[in-house]
Amino acid sequence: MNYIQLEKLGEGTYATVFKGRSRTTNEIVALKEIHLDAEEGTPSTAIREISLMKELKHVNIVRLHDVIHTETKLVLIFEYCEQDLKKYMDQHGDRGALDPNTVRSFMFQLLKGTAFCHENQVLHRDLKPQNLLINRKGELKLGDFGLARAFGVPVNTFSNEVVTLWYRAPDVLLGSRTYSTSIDVWSCGCIFAEMISGSPLFRGRDNQDQLLHIMRIIGTPTDAQFQKIFKETPELQIKQFPRYAKMPFQQVLPKASPQAIDLLEKLLKFDPAERISAADALSHPYFTNAVAPTPFGLNTSPGSMPPPSYTFPPPPRSGNHPVQQYHQQPQPQQGQPQQLQGQVQGQVQGQGQVQVQGQHTQHVQYNRQPMQNMQMYNQQHVPTAVHPDPMAAAAQQARAQAQAQAHAQAMAQAQAQVHAQGQYGNVQFPPQFNPAGR
Repeated sequence: MNYIQLEKLGEGTYATVFKGRSRTTNEIVALKEIHLDAEEGTPSTAIREISLMKELKHVNIVRLHDVIHTETKLVLIFEYCEQDLKKYMDQHGDRGALDPNTVRSFMFQLLKGTAFCHENQVLHRDLKPQNLLINRKGELKLGDFGLARAFGVPVNTFSNEVVTLWYRAPDVLLGSRTYSTSIDVWSCGCIFAEMISGSPLFRGRDNQDQLLHIMRIIGTPTDAQFQKIFKETPELQIKQFPRYAKMPFQQVLPKASPQAIDLLEKLLKFDPAERISAADALSHPYFTNAVAPTPFGLNTSPGSMPPPSYTFPPPPRSGNHPVQQYHQQPQPQQGQPQQLQGQVQGQVQGQGQVQVQGQHTQHVQYNRQPMQNMQMYNQQHVPTAVHPDPMAAAAQQARAQAQAQAHAQAMAQAQAQVHAQGQYGNVQFPPQFNPAGR
């Protein structure tokens, strides 16, 4: 096998998951080993998972890299994620509750992955925090497709022994076998509430107790609503339930924002036909009207995700600090007076052009203001246009020569002043007086 088995990550009914490393690329992966029974052969869950995950390639769905089949075991090679959502909540949450920005990020990614499955006619059927994986980039990925099924038209009949009890939709609890994408949407709503509060919203002991937990919060459906549900799903078991009034979600989840409450109301509808789709939920104001989060490290709770690993430019310095230059200043020549050099540099800088420092080196001085920077950059760096007219070209050449002569005269005058300063000390001469030509 081209993979080295490292530490054990977890163990389930049919498989054991190990951390591994590729011998060829050194990439860290997850190895899901499924032991094969000589009589029963390959489990149907493994066949189903492989066949579906080969087609589902999305950033919010864990990637299946490879499958290795031997006589005694089947090994599925997945991309590696550091932890699942349940462990993340326990480690980074406030008693399991995540901060609002992290909840919004994870919920959006959960709905993105779920919507992609539904667009490709796949039901996950086992969405819960333990099956949602988080990598070090803060990306959430749907995992464990062992109970997933493809669906089509006409609607197939499925098993109602799906989805972990606390995340199971009420229509499935009532015995529905013709459910569709709405069962995954219900699970998303349960996970949403759990990320906000830190604990599962409905914690029943069995199907009947789970239904009662649900009705105590979202209310018992009216007779008309029950008749509509039973008419659309004839196989449901008709029972008598206590009458519970609906509890306001704001009372159940006091930390949730009004927009989060509104989205939760749409996800957790008792009637599956009334539940919002995963694709439509992505356009809910809870996501589209989100306020920009506080910069990481400023008033953020432990569940906050760090920013991407971008290299940000350094902030501009304020106060009386000197303006930073793009070229390093040359050091003054030995024996050259420092004071006069500073005077000449200051005089020329005062005109906003260039710095003359006794060398034939030209240094452009930029300001911190963006518009002035752009204007000065254009003046200094825009190449001279080529004129096809000979007269214009000659005139331009003459202007260039005149500028060069003026520059040479300025350099000669500066050097003369340096020489005179060395002879006469710090004597200040009149503007028109040339001590070198006295």
